[in-house]
Amino acid sequence: MAAQYGRSIVSSTAVMMLLVWMTLLGMVHSQNQPRLKILPASSVQRKPVGHSLLLTCRPEVPDTNLISDLRWNDNRNMTILPKPAGQSSPLIYTESIAGGTALALIFNSLQESMAGTYFCAASYSVTEKLNAAVVVETYVAITWKDAPTDQRPLMGTDYIVRCEVTANPPATVDWLRNGDQIKSSGRYVIENRGLLIKNITEADDGVYTCRAAVMATGELKNREIRVEVQIMPQVQRLPLVMDAVEGQSFSVMCNATGKPVPEFQWIKKGTQQNAADLDRFSVNSITGQLDISTVEQQDHDNYACIARNPAGQSDSVMKLNVLIRPKIIEFINITVSENEEAVFVCKAFGRPAPEITFRRYGTVEEYSIGLQVSDDRIILEQSTDDEKGETVGTLRISKLATTDDGLYECIARNRGDVAFKVGHITVEYRPIFDHLKALPPVYTWEERPANLSCFAQAIPNATIEWRFNDRRIQDLYDQNLHIETEGLRSDLIITPRDRRYYTAYKCVANNRLGSAEHIMELREARIPEMVPQAKPRIVSATSITFDIMAPPVEPGLPLTAFSVQWKEQFQNDWNFALNRTWSPDSPYIVEGLRPQTAYSFRFAARNVVGLSQWGAYVDQSTPRRSEPETPRILHTPIQDEEEDSDPIVTSPYADHFDMRWSIPVDNGEPIDMYRIKYCPGTKVNGYWTEMEEHCIEQDIARMTNYEMRSLQADTYYRIELMAHNAIGFSKPAHVLMKTARGIDVVLRVDSPTLSSAAVIGIVIGSVVLLLLVADLLCCAFGNLGILATLCRKTKRSPSDLDDEAKLGREDEKQPLNTPQPAASPLKVNSSVEYDGRVVHSRSGEIIGKNSAV
Repeated sequence: MAAQYGRSIVSSTAVMMLLVWMTLLGMVHSQNQPRLKILPASSVQRKPVGHSLLLTCRPEVPDTNLISDLRWNDNRNMTILPKPAGQSSPLIYTESIAGGTALALIFNSLQESMAGTYFCAASYSVTEKLNAAVVVETYVAITWKDAPTDQRPLMGTDYIVRCEVTANPPATVDWLRNGDQIKSSGRYVIENRGLLIKNITEADDGVYTCRAAVMATGELKNREIRVEVQIMPQVQRLPLVMDAVEGQSFSVMCNATGKPVPEFQWIKKGTQQNAADLDRFSVNSITGQLDISTVEQQDHDNYACIARNPAGQSDSVMKLNVLIRPKIIEFINITVSENEEAVFVCKAFGRPAPEITFRRYGTVEEYSIGLQVSDDRIILEQSTDDEKGETVGTLRISKLATTDDGLYECIARNRGDVAFKVGHITVEYRPIFDHLKALPPVYTWEERPANLSCFAQAIPNATIEWRFNDRRIQDLYDQNLHIETEGLRSDLIITPRDRRYYTAYKCVANNRLGSAEHIMELREARIPEMVPQAKPRIVSATSITFDIMAPPVEPGLPLTAFSVQWKEQFQNDWNFALNRTWSPDSPYIVEGLRPQTAYSFRFAARNVVGLSQWGAYVDQSTPRRSEPETPRILHTPIQDEEEDSDPIVTSPYADHFDMRWSIPVDNGEPIDMYRIKYCPGTKVNGYWTEMEEHCIEQDIARMTNYEMRSLQADTYYRIELMAHNAIGFSKPAHVLMKTARGIDVVLRVDSPTLSSAAVIGIVIGSVVLLLLVADLLCCAFGNLGILATLCRKTKRSPSDLDDEAKLGREDEKQPLNTPQPAASPLKVNSSVEYDGRVVHSRSGEIIGKNSAV
């Protein structure tokens, strides 16, 4: 049984090997047969419409040189021709390739009509015909017919997201959003044309996927469609009327909402012009701002702001009311007589018609319409013509007074601006002499000419005539009375040859409104009366300060100086007395006296006429040489706690104080130093307690100030100051000083440094020195320059020296030369002037400044 089974296996294997060998033998035989092979090798080529296709027919023969008439026939068995040379490629054509050993059939773009069987044919060795065929099948691929990738529906509408698909076989379409499939329900309906979304909102913005599939071909395509919901613009309502001022710029902003952001346009309604195209106008299409660089009257119109986007447009209209700034077109100065009514008219133009008020120029308060509460003489009236834009304001002032004369301001205002113009009311009035009534008489003496000046206040200007004893001076023909006229002023020049000219003169002023008179008096001036009294007030070893009682004076003839003469009592002759003269407002100090000496003093007063008789004789002895007087501290105290307590001064600094004092009388011996002592302390129960261990004492040589340093903040210091001369110390001057609180913020430089002013002074000094050296060289070598000129001037002629000898040299210490009674002739004058700080003395006669000559 097993042997039989083995024999059957061997026989079966032999049969199978025989079959394989026969098959291989057949294949070898078939390959050796001439044939045509179409590539790709598939007998059916399935391609989508619109695609290109290349089919190649290649002969498989032992000798390719024996192949002839290789060609392609279409599905209607028509031979397909090659592409004509120099022409564009047809939809289907043939082309020889591989060196002419193969023929390609090229479909540039497959169409459904091109489906069918295509044949490749050739002749081999002339007698043998070779053929091969291929079937071309076409189908329509998924094509997006109406499926824009960006779609913008309008909010609130029912919108179909378009997605139409063509395919053959037909495709099925479904929709996805965010990867989730959308089903037809509620607001979503899937239609052939696309996806219907009802009452679309901004929440429906997003990316939608339209998916098409052909089950027969397995083709699947997705189309992403971006949906952006648009919102129609909505312009915010503009004001119905807006004001713009003529000549000024104007801007208005138009705001609108919408999606996408709308663009703006402005239209001038009256002419339907785009404002962006007009002169002086500019429009920002993004922000909606309309600008007018300079507003003109012709811009008065209605303007529409239009906002547009793809969803639609919206507009709003406003009226531009061009305001014309007020212009005052008439305001004329007027001249009205006193006690009459003044009518001041002001006319103005503008849009709207302006309001008009008045006010006195330089004041703030304006007159109100109607009767004025503050002055019932003044009435303000106003009339307006709105059609013409004109207003007339009238200011009426009854019973006009001279105080009403002056400038007035007309004020015209409307919503556009304010205009001002100044006018003048001139009040005519009869002449007056109010400004001359307070003047004193005019003085003269010794036949010196006197000037009486007369000027009358009057509108219109007054003419002046002079009267002497009620007679017109012009008719007297008196050579001693001379009239000079300059403008509105008339001067009567009087030369009083005798006493009858010292009298009253009448100035008469006339204009067409009336006349006025003013009496002016010419008096004979005399020297002052004797000084009634003089008293020593401060007596020191070398100086005496006097109080002088002035003699009575005439109005208009003031005293110009006081003079003093002094001599030692043992001398009987006043001719050798020394003298000094003071101005009336200076301290009356006699200096340079000798200690322990008895002196006699006498005093006189001076005016423009001369020196009075000597009087107010005083005998006074100077004390012996002694220590100086107490220095006077120059700081102003802030308080005196008690009558006998020290004054208190404050320092603006916390750590230092600059102490200052005046030079005291030295009492016959020069002051050689000052001693200052300052101690911190406190006041307990009215008693001052010093901290002796912290006291500082310092001697100062010939200075009148001292800086106290390294002080403690917010601390009292008791300062003691004494002056010293060869005899000893003066009585001390005391003051309490309180430093400021906190740390001193004022920076002080302890080491000496040069200030900018010092540097500039050094530079200027150097330049002057160089100029002097140069001038000296010019003088030495060329007899040129300033020094050479001065040297020539010093070489004066003998006649010059004689003139100087005749004039003499004055000295303060020589006797005074003034008119005196025969018993006591004087020789020399001197004067002393006080400028508030230092007494200045000079020789020579003082001439008063208040002369009425």
